[in-house]
Amino acid sequence: MELEHMLQQQVATESGIALPQVKRTVTLLDEGNTVPFIARYRKEMTGSLDENQIRQIEEKVAYLRNLDERKQEVIRLIAEQGKLDDNLQTAIERANKLQEVEDLYRPFKQKRRTRATMAKEKGLEPLAHYLLQLPTSGDPQHVARTYVNTELGVTTPDDALAGALDICAETVADDPATRQRLREETRRRGALVVEKKADEPADKGVYEMYYAFSEPLRRVAPHRALAINRGEKEDVLRVKIDVDAAPLLADLERRWIRRATVAAPYLKTMLEDSYKRLLAPAIERELRSELTEAAEEQAIRIFAENLRQLLLQPPLKAKTVLGLDPAYRTGCKWAVVDATGRLRRVGVVYPTPPHNKVQEAKATLSAVIATEHVELIAIGNGTASRETEEFVAALLRELERDVSYLIVNEAGASVYSASKLAGEEFPALDVAERSAVSIARRLQDPLAELVKIDPKSIGVGQYQHDVGQAKLAERLRFVVETAVNYVGVDLNTASPSLLEYVSGITRQVAKNIVVRRDELGRFTRREQLAQVPRLGAKTFEQCAGFLRIRGGDNPLDNTAIHPESYEKVQALLCTLQTPLTELHDEVAKARLRTLPVAETARQLDIGVPTLQDIVDSLLRPGRDPREALAKPLLRKDVLTIQDLGVGLELQGTVRNVVDFGAFVDIGLKNDGLVHISRLSDQFVRHPLDVVSVGQIVTVWVADIDAKKGRVGLSMRPL
Repeated sequence: MELEHMLQQQVATESGIALPQVKRTVTLLDEGNTVPFIARYRKEMTGSLDENQIRQIEEKVAYLRNLDERKQEVIRLIAEQGKLDDNLQTAIERANKLQEVEDLYRPFKQKRRTRATMAKEKGLEPLAHYLLQLPTSGDPQHVARTYVNTELGVTTPDDALAGALDICAETVADDPATRQRLREETRRRGALVVEKKADEPADKGVYEMYYAFSEPLRRVAPHRALAINRGEKEDVLRVKIDVDAAPLLADLERRWIRRATVAAPYLKTMLEDSYKRLLAPAIERELRSELTEAAEEQAIRIFAENLRQLLLQPPLKAKTVLGLDPAYRTGCKWAVVDATGRLRRVGVVYPTPPHNKVQEAKATLSAVIATEHVELIAIGNGTASRETEEFVAALLRELERDVSYLIVNEAGASVYSASKLAGEEFPALDVAERSAVSIARRLQDPLAELVKIDPKSIGVGQYQHDVGQAKLAERLRFVVETAVNYVGVDLNTASPSLLEYVSGITRQVAKNIVVRRDELGRFTRREQLAQVPRLGAKTFEQCAGFLRIRGGDNPLDNTAIHPESYEKVQALLCTLQTPLTELHDEVAKARLRTLPVAETARQLDIGVPTLQDIVDSLLRPGRDPREALAKPLLRKDVLTIQDLGVGLELQGTVRNVVDFGAFVDIGLKNDGLVHISRLSDQFVRHPLDVVSVGQIVTVWVADIDAKKGRVGLSMRPL
């Protein structure tokens, strides 16, 4: 218990969250509660911590518990060698980072055969100790003669000294304080130096800016670190850490040759060897790894934030949508989905090269739009997207109906279309037809459609393929889970893919819910979830509040109010003298809006945050928080780069946010870039502080490169 208290105290210190909040949150997590459930329904216990704070506690606790396990393992391993003393054990127990523990363990770690281990086998370890004790008199050559042993391969005093110095070099390299000091100094003084390999292939010019590149380690931006890593992996770039060794060697001499000694000439040579052969390469690997880890964490953070914003894009509900999956040779597959997302019709037209059957395609789609009452057209942004957009814009000018179009990011659509899930959902459709359905549905409800796709396949990050995939997958799943639970899920329409992201629900339970729904026809009460196989009391507690039933037996089932609070709701309504069925009345709503929450919470013996959430849910039953966001920009005509001029003001949609700026869709084939320096008149630490994916922004054209099809934009008036 004392250890757990210390662990929680450390989490509180590092996170800036009060210790009582940390303790109660850890208890809730240890009891098997999910992060979304704790954040929404245990606010009184946590002090209203949000999902990110709770996850931060969860991750730190897991790290520190794993660290403690490693400490105990290291202590055991050293003790088994008979080399553990009180000072070493205390140092290990006080270590706050895994790197510190590994540094302390390094001298005792079983190594492969090295020059030092071979020297020890020749009995030269006492000679090494003699040299490191800094003798003030005598002759090391004379002492070394006593270690000559031709049977062991030590034929001369110089052989003995060479072997002993190898042992000394490894001792220095294994010393925790020495490694830490050199690591810090290299981090502070070193530079990342990159150059082109002599045989660099001509088609790798994407790395041209790194052909002769140098930057202090402490200033290397995360996206540059990942780009350099990729260039090195592709065998285009040569990378090293460059640092002036002279001050580092001088520091080593001050630490290891603390007084005048007859062994000084030997030790100086040994320290130079230890640094160049053992320390410098190891520290370079460690710092490169550290740089990569920080860059990966930043890339994952950006991807996660962009993904969250993409998932929470406002749905265009109750719209019949025509989805188009553009292509050249195989034609543009199309699919119509009705206002509920149900597939109506599919087909293919050939308005693009090499077929160019424009009039035939217009006739086909005009008839489809008229008979199916299509209101919106969603065009995938992949191959042939530009030509398809031009075709659609021309088609809309000829229609009598008021129809608009939107370019939809189809990232991951092909992955979904070829998946087992898509095959089960649309067994009669081919891959491209399924993709057209997915593109159409992304307009109606982005969250419900995008959860069917591996989050890593949704291209809203930077260098997502260059980071640790397990860590990326874990973080992205958390993002999807929090988004799904933030919005809530319609129990009677949700797919298994959506249900499995609901708090507490596993993939198998999600499938079981759908099977039971099919048996019942539809769920009419949350309590019916108890009939679902493998959905026990704990799972019900975790998931019930996030599942909505529209038009069910109990109006509270269409709110975010948890069933555990239903009795409190009834008590509240009694105090207001308002039946649940009359809450739509404006007088009843006015009573709720003016409710003295703190006083009422005391009367009902309920927490203030929980009561406030209940009031909000009663005022807006079935509310989708995404509906408060700005709707996507709809278009009726196409924009070309020739239509632009420097200074032109436009409306655009942020498609991706990266370290160096934001990419904005203004209706061109390629998104325009707003560099970080043009995002605001104020200093911008990171683009995510100013913009987010899906945000509608006003931009001005700053520069145009018609040859490359690139447009530079500014969010600052020119």
